[in-house]
Amino acid sequence: MVDKKEKVLFGTEDLGVWDSIVKEQQTITVRTERRRFGKDVTIIEGFTDDIDIKSIASKLKASLACGGTAKNNYIELQGNHKDKVVPLLVGLGFNKEQIYVD
Repeated sequence: MVDKKEKVLFGTEDLGVWDSIVKEQQTITVRTERRRFGKDVTIIEGFTDDIDIKSIASKLKASLACGGTAKNNYIELQGNHKDKVVPLLVGLGFNKEQIYVD
């Protein structure tokens, strides 16, 4: 059983701080690949298991109006969105100096 003191120390407020610290320490790489039939795909990789990449992928897809998927600790977005992804990731709490664009 968790006592009241532990709830205060490890409550939801502290988890938000922990998430922001984990996001700022991520080293993320953004690159594009050309797939079959000449289609471009933007790949965002470098996430650890602590990050909920499905929610990040959902927010990126909604902002960029494109399709995509999140699997194996990387995000695939349909189309070439290298220039647009970096400001969106910074808006989600990631450190701009830790995002590398190939």
